[in-house]
Amino acid sequence: MTRTAYRTCPFCEAACGLELTVDGDRVTAARGDREHVFSHGFVCPKGATFGQLTDDPDRLRQPLVNGREASWEEAFDAVRAGLRKIIERYGPHALAVYLGNPNAHTMSGGLYVTPLIRALASRNVYSASTVDQMPKHVSCGYLFGNPLTIPVPDVDRTHLMLILGANPWESNGSLATAADFPGRLKALQARGGRFVVVDPRRTVTASHADEHLFIRPGADAFLLFGIVHTLFAEGLTDLGDLAPSVEGVAEVEALAADFAPERVADACGIPAERIRGLARELAAAPSAAVYGRIGTCTVEFGTLTSWLVDVVNILTGNLDRPGGVMFPLAPHLSDQPKRGKGFRTGRWHSRVRGLPEVKGELPVATLADEIETPGDEQVRALITIAGNPVLSTPNSGRLDRALAGLDFMVSVDPYLNETTRHADVVLPPTDSARKGHYDFSFLALSVRNFAAYSPPVLPPEESVPDECDILARLTLILSGQPDSDPALLHDFLLQQALQRVPAEHHDAVTGDHPAERLLDVALRTGAYGDGFGARPDGLSLQKLIDNPHGVDLGPLRPRLASALRTPSGKVELLGSSSAASSAASPAASPAASPGVSPGVSPAAALAGETARLLAALDRRRDEMVLVGRRHLRSNNSWMHNVPALIKGRDRCTLQINPADAERLSLADGDTAQVTSRAGGLTVRVEVTDRVMPGVVSLPHGWGHDVPGTRLSVAATSPGVNSNVLTDELVIDPLSGNSVLNGIPVEIKPT
Repeated sequence: MTRTAYRTCPFCEAACGLELTVDGDRVTAARGDREHVFSHGFVCPKGATFGQLTDDPDRLRQPLVNGREASWEEAFDAVRAGLRKIIERYGPHALAVYLGNPNAHTMSGGLYVTPLIRALASRNVYSASTVDQMPKHVSCGYLFGNPLTIPVPDVDRTHLMLILGANPWESNGSLATAADFPGRLKALQARGGRFVVVDPRRTVTASHADEHLFIRPGADAFLLFGIVHTLFAEGLTDLGDLAPSVEGVAEVEALAADFAPERVADACGIPAERIRGLARELAAAPSAAVYGRIGTCTVEFGTLTSWLVDVVNILTGNLDRPGGVMFPLAPHLSDQPKRGKGFRTGRWHSRVRGLPEVKGELPVATLADEIETPGDEQVRALITIAGNPVLSTPNSGRLDRALAGLDFMVSVDPYLNETTRHADVVLPPTDSARKGHYDFSFLALSVRNFAAYSPPVLPPEESVPDECDILARLTLILSGQPDSDPALLHDFLLQQALQRVPAEHHDAVTGDHPAERLLDVALRTGAYGDGFGARPDGLSLQKLIDNPHGVDLGPLRPRLASALRTPSGKVELLGSSSAASSAASPAASPAASPGVSPGVSPAAALAGETARLLAALDRRRDEMVLVGRRHLRSNNSWMHNVPALIKGRDRCTLQINPADAERLSLADGDTAQVTSRAGGLTVRVEVTDRVMPGVVSLPHGWGHDVPGTRLSVAATSPGVNSNVLTDELVIDPLSGNSVLNGIPVEIKPT
């Protein structure tokens, strides 16, 4: 029997609605939901393959124990024995956890990962955040007191958008949930607005822009400081209504004094007059938004650059106003003003390199150090949850070898991939069609406020535990309660969520599943909630179920006062003087800031980075450098086993400018040897003027040619692993984020 079902696509940050055709126990087709309140029928190639991904014959359906299929009880017995042995002999810090990007796309990741980490009781927590967006968390922590308070461009109302290091035409947006980002940019232009792209590559987004400016990889901080300098020098700063709510303007002016456009032009490759022109245009526009993404985070000065993006937005009066950058209000969160303690880092440090903790985790760039280096609290066991660090982290060849030396490893993952092939136990969660979906992360980053929940489309698989149950059992094992029913943790989390709800309402909680019941409480007590009957028109789980196309909650609205969590209750341009920030010491990394040591304030940390940036003006810039790139049909490493997404021409090529190709005696289709400090690889060359001279580009997430995996489709087009070339010793010192763009490389014909 054929039927139609609706759900949110879980494959990227855009949160598009899907209309699914279901035949019996299979999803046979997927297309955009035309009635969806946010995406209005838009769908990308990834969403259109929803059914193919869930039916992938390479997906694991049963646990693996030492490479063979096993029952769930046998698998959990093996996990219990393996983990307890390590903890009892070496202590909790000998155990590490790595969290991959897909955790942000599941309800279990949003609800059950934090309890697992608490039960782990180890300082060795790692995630994909430190190969992605951690600099933005740190800069927003400094500015707004909360690393999760991230302003997004109000793209639907802005007049001018400056896009740095982002390619939303292909990424669908990141740290800015915007279904049909291309359509929104076209609408900007149709209403008379403009968008300008700054990128070392002429990306698809850049090709549609009103203007594209090539920039040297990693030089965005020079450009932004040149803009800030111009705003002050020409009297263009205008905070408007923000003025009473902002501290540190004079101090920022002092930091920018040495970065006149004429001084930074050569470093970034953009003429001084064009830098001044950008400053004038941002200041003069009726509204403007500066948006920086992966290319501004995964660089040497990632935190400084991320901070400068919002400094420009603030100085031009474009923070927290329509058409500028604004703070979304997720339905499951409160909108009550609250003073905070300020943001700090470095509550603990890594054992080997002394790198500081940031937002509860250590830089994944040092995970291999912690596994390979003998001594007390050496990491001997690892839990990975929905992650593939062998392809996604710097000098991944070294990490691959380190994982092979672990005493024990368990992975929660539906695939036997380049990382999980090392696991003693693999616990595969069920497919997306059999799980409910609510975007805890991305609704807090949406360019328009809305709410949507998707119940499971298909019934549970017989004898396969829900992903929440899998994580709950792992949590109970780590807590010393290995024989307890997962319901024990489910009930505990529900009672925690109900602490501020009057007892007479507890029985009114609805939901057929533990995650649904937790979501119901969050929605009903959130900013738009029904308050368990106090506001009959408010949100609840049932209301979202009754509205399968979502509930529109309107455009973003100014809410600075309730978004701030700084001690002063103001935007602190240089962070709270009372919040210690423990940036890396000079010995911790070649990219560490001179003079920045544990315990310094955010102001001192940013000043130290500014001094280091100023010194970098005099560096040589004649070496070839490597940058990454995105493709619409990929999402990191986990979409390459679907035939429809990898068909067509080879996408894993080394893009090189014609002038560089001629100088290096390379022609289109040749193979080249690419080497860096960390390693080397051989790859096919693609000669194109879409990449600027002095820069080469490789996509990340490929390299599916290692033995021991079960990725039959991906293995037919394996590509090469670009992170063999990236260097784990070079990080952004304020955030611990890996530097994945601007990597010095040597290129030779093979």
